[in-house]
Amino acid sequence: MLAIVDYGMANLRSVQKAFQRLGHAAEIISTPEQVKRADRLVVPGVGAFCDAIAVLNNTGLADAIRSHIATGRPMLGICLGLQLLMDIGYEDGTHSGLGVIPGTCVRFTVDTPPPQNPTATAAGNAPAPLKVPHMGWNALHFQRPAPLFKNLTEGAYVYFVHSYHVIPKDPQTIAATADYGTPFVAALWKDNVMATQFHPEKSQRVGLKILSNFAGFTG
Repeated sequence: MLAIVDYGMANLRSVQKAFQRLGHAAEIISTPEQVKRADRLVVPGVGAFCDAIAVLNNTGLADAIRSHIATGRPMLGICLGLQLLMDIGYEDGTHSGLGVIPGTCVRFTVDTPPPQNPTATAAGNAPAPLKVPHMGWNALHFQRPAPLFKNLTEGAYVYFVHSYHVIPKDPQTIAATADYGTPFVAALWKDNVMATQFHPEKSQRVGLKILSNFAGFTG
């Protein structure tokens, strides 16, 4: 069973419909017992890190997700679902995450750039601040071959909506990066755990290929 975790923080139907379009039945679930029965688990999400991890902890879903991963079964995190894999998130305070991939989740600072050289500023060469949240299409830069990106080409475009990004302690867990004023992590991969900062369900042909690759992943 391919299961999508409902913890009140995502547009679940768009993810479910994307898998169905590919011919894969996807069930929306919301209890630890249902997580235990899942062969493949998808943890999507939009919203605040602190609210999401509180729900996962209070419902027992956090432990169930960790147990699913520990058994070696495939797991896909999407957007907030990627961020929650970190040790710590710094949104509205400091909050412990799932601790699956060591690292932190921090806010973009591209909207408040550091002071520039006065000469560069006077010449009009200082970079303009960018809007946060980051919303739109960006190219992927693959850092190593990863199951999610099988048969995709370098520079494939995907759709992002986020204000925070992750900084893993181990660079080897980074599967892809993108650029928004500065390079940031667009996807992670560690063993049976895969995660994207972007929304594959909103990324048209490229996104469907990524979801198809996850559905066919065998380790």
